[in-house]
Amino acid sequence: MHVISDILYWISTGLLVPVILVLIYFFLRSLVLVGTFFGQYLENRKTSQWLNRELKTLNTSNLDTFKDRIPKKNHGISVAYLKQLCDCKGDNARIEKLVSDFEIAADKDMAISKTLTKMGPMMGLMGTLIPMGPALVGLASGDIASMAYNMQVAFATTVIGLFSSAIGFITQQVKQRWYLQDLTNMEFVAEILKEKEAAL
Repeated sequence: MHVISDILYWISTGLLVPVILVLIYFFLRSLVLVGTFFGQYLENRKTSQWLNRELKTLNTSNLDTFKDRIPKKNHGISVAYLKQLCDCKGDNARIEKLVSDFEIAADKDMAISKTLTKMGPMMGLMGTLIPMGPALVGLASGDIASMAYNMQVAFATTVIGLFSSAIGFITQQVKQRWYLQDLTNMEFVAEILKEKEAAL
């Protein structure tokens, strides 16, 4: 029994360094995510204001000039797919595929946020529990310095894991709302394209 427990202890302590490295990566990736998210927010704000105005008056009669009115400098996912959608006149199968492809692209853009949301607390909890073993050993042997160091590692990994998860959760929630609205707009444009083709 002691051999099995010793093996488990060695495995768990051996995982500490990889867990800390993963948490450092998550922390750096969350900082990058905040920067890119802010850029997306500014771009999305301009796009949504323009698109809301356009969609209020969009119909089968002015659909042909819709692509020309799309902002040229905008590099957002929704704008790129709207441009492709405007080129699919009369091709209903391709219209449906583009709408589905947009959903996949949106989900891919949210992948890092989802990863941070789910994996951040897991890695943080592992980083908390792994040093607790050596900390208890240090406490039992009277090595207060060792116990204090391991407790410091345990608390630090918890904080980093929760921080990364919080960034991932917030960005995921906001992006889901953005992409849901974009998907609704794309489906609206797709329906107008189908109506125009049916009227010909």
